[in-house]
Amino acid sequence: MPSFNRVIIAGNLTRDPELRYTQSGLAVAELNLAINRKWRTQDGQDREEVTYVEVTTFKRQAETLCQHLGKGSPILVEGRLKLDQWDDQKTGQKRSKLGVVMESFQFLESGGQRQSQGQSNPPPRATQPSQATADDSDVPF
Repeated sequence: MPSFNRVIIAGNLTRDPELRYTQSGLAVAELNLAINRKWRTQDGQDREEVTYVEVTTFKRQAETLCQHLGKGSPILVEGRLKLDQWDDQKTGQKRSKLGVVMESFQFLESGGQRQSQGQSNPPPRATQPSQATADDSDVPF
């Protein structure tokens, strides 16, 4: 049975990315994106909905994103869907969460300038949008 798992989304970070390292030293970053959809109804009313998506990325790509992006930064993400399932320790119920594992990205502002406050040394501005690709050889799943 053929299968294809690819997603492309663009949105703004809802908070600064969180970077952590596994015991083996693998960098892992968690990003939360807000993706806005605007439309006009048949009776002329403007509507808007926001979809929130959790994105996980690894290795140098994770470090790069955490260095250059902050809350509010726009980004385009290409990756695959991943369903996480677990048992809630408090209630014993089965829980699940659908997220995106990033394989590549593109900064959507010039230079991917970090926007969060408190950054004393901003990164140098790039002249072209940056793109990076993940290597799945050390990814834990």
